[in-house]
Amino acid sequence: MKPKKVHAYLFIFPSLFLTLVFGVYPLIWALRYMFYDYQGIGTPVFIGLGNFARIMRDTQFWSAVGNTGVYALGKLVVTIPLALTLAIILNRKWRGRSLLRAVYYLPTIFSASVMAIVFFIIFNSYNGILNQLLVKYHVISAPIGWLDADHAMMTTIIIAIWGAVGNYMLLFIAGLQSIPEELYEAASLDGANEFQKLRNVTIPLLGPVLQMIIMLAITTALKGYESIMVLTEGGPYGKTEVMYLYLFKLLFPISADTQSLQQLGYGSAVGFTTAIIVGAVTLIYFWISKKLNDVY
Repeated sequence: MKPKKVHAYLFIFPSLFLTLVFGVYPLIWALRYMFYDYQGIGTPVFIGLGNFARIMRDTQFWSAVGNTGVYALGKLVVTIPLALTLAIILNRKWRGRSLLRAVYYLPTIFSASVMAIVFFIIFNSYNGILNQLLVKYHVISAPIGWLDADHAMMTTIIIAIWGAVGNYMLLFIAGLQSIPEELYEAASLDGANEFQKLRNVTIPLLGPVLQMIIMLAITTALKGYESIMVLTEGGPYGKTEVMYLYLFKLLFPISADTQSLQQLGYGSAVGFTTAIIVGAVTLIYFWISKKLNDVY
């Protein structure tokens, strides 16, 4: 074997090894055990499609699917327009824009767990910073239960927006900077105002970037659970339970109100089902995007 090929294989081997050990092997393991009743101890018992039949009857799982849809939709409809608005403002040449870009991007580098702990201190119903300020300035007369059954989902969506908007803003800025300035000058000569420039120049030319950002936002929102796990653990009464948090609890029980034992077999089946749901939503989005491209 030639030395150049040996060097190439040596460079590839670490990545290939890690992919096989932490990617391919766990996938094969999960695909096998989703047909077994297995709680991590004892002998696995083959039950065929029994786990999938259980999924169809599992109201808690389907409630988590519905919560995931609400969480993802609430995050998307605010994050994407807000990120685009911030990108347009911060793409203009004015003093201090670089500092604000850094400020808005900063939340994306924080750990989701740390971020959730900070927001728990802010939104705590009894002595949270937000309630104290609102009561002090007479905006409200009594503390609001930001983490109770009526407000918990809204609170988690707000936190998700805060953590994601800076990342998408940066991608939008990259897309805006790829648009030739001459197009805006030509639009100005034709008498176009700022809104017309946005509608007829900016949005159409941002199409490919926008499609990519929406795809990333959809998949990230559907798979997000870390901050919810730290903030509410899916409560109260399952109001913030999302798909991947439910899956995590099956594989790694985290408190007394969850499963007493690991359910590796059923968890593998739930993981496969959630992957199918995320994949189906992504394919539907690709189909809609293709249709819109064909129309426009």
